[in-house]
Amino acid sequence: MARPAPASTTLKRILIIGASWVGDAVLSQPLLRHLKSSMDCTIDVLAPSWTRGVLERMAEVDNIIDSPLIHQQLNLKGIWLCAKVLKNHYDRAILLPNSLKSALIPWLASIPERIGYQKEVRGILLTHDLKLDKQRYPFMVERFLALSEIPFIFNESLYPKIEPNLSQQQELIRELKLSLNVPAVVLCPGAEYGPAKRWPMEHFRQLAHMLIAENKQIWLMGSNKDTDIAQHILQQIDGPIINLCGKTTLAEAVDLMALAQAVVTNDSGLMHIAAALHRPLVALFGSSSPQFTPPLYAKARVITRHLPCSPCFQRECALGHLHCLTDITPKQVIEELQLLDAGI
Repeated sequence: MARPAPASTTLKRILIIGASWVGDAVLSQPLLRHLKSSMDCTIDVLAPSWTRGVLERMAEVDNIIDSPLIHQQLNLKGIWLCAKVLKNHYDRAILLPNSLKSALIPWLASIPERIGYQKEVRGILLTHDLKLDKQRYPFMVERFLALSEIPFIFNESLYPKIEPNLSQQQELIRELKLSLNVPAVVLCPGAEYGPAKRWPMEHFRQLAHMLIAENKQIWLMGSNKDTDIAQHILQQIDGPIINLCGKTTLAEAVDLMALAQAVVTNDSGLMHIAAALHRPLVALFGSSSPQFTPPLYAKARVITRHLPCSPCFQRECALGHLHCLTDITPKQVIEELQLLDAGI
């Protein structure tokens, strides 16, 4: 682990204990921007390695440190070693996760100010143990912003924003032999959380057919876990469609998605990336709720069925029918894209 530079006497040195999900990492960007605009500070983020790609595309992040925190494991040795490296290098720590173990590192590192929400009896480890006001802050992005303890008015100016690396973008276009002669629509068929957040593969395939008929090319984007889904969508499609699932890093996916004319996506980390890149998008919600973590961009449209059983927040449909997603038709998605004036 790289050792941070010694704490400065003039700068406020802030350590962010970062979010565990890619989408949540995107939603933390307004907090970082708010801190930078409000004080003279540097911001380092201690976060899982799989979120590094999106943090690298945030101008506010000065240094990224891989987190030793492991899901459903305590990893006391890794926590202790990490705290030892970080000790005496920060003035303030802000904790985005609500877990007890996420509070151990800044406490063991003797960071003077340690700010987080009251969760899991961890108050003794925090200097600022905040009580969450869910009515005042209904969105996750607002709850992250409130951890700054700096007043804010939440509006579009505080929506997440990330920037592609333009030189790496051009290299990727050459390496992957991509053509920009035809407008590209990005389809994101995966969702890390589980099947209850994934629009049916057959629906994605039908949508791809319809978009190709409108003289668009299709880029399928996702992780290597989405490769099989993408291969199924590719079947029986004759036209310009490219499977990029598993062929890019997260940072590279950011760079390529910035080129999209429009994006159609499940509720996933890539949905939040598309919104933060200011790409016109249609987001498909099934078991989850757009009331807490919607795509934050003026040209984002959400389709959800508002069924009595949803949102259930389950990984798989307990009723076995998945009507919350199967009832959303490709024709509806096309209509929403047309309302966005996305050139469809």
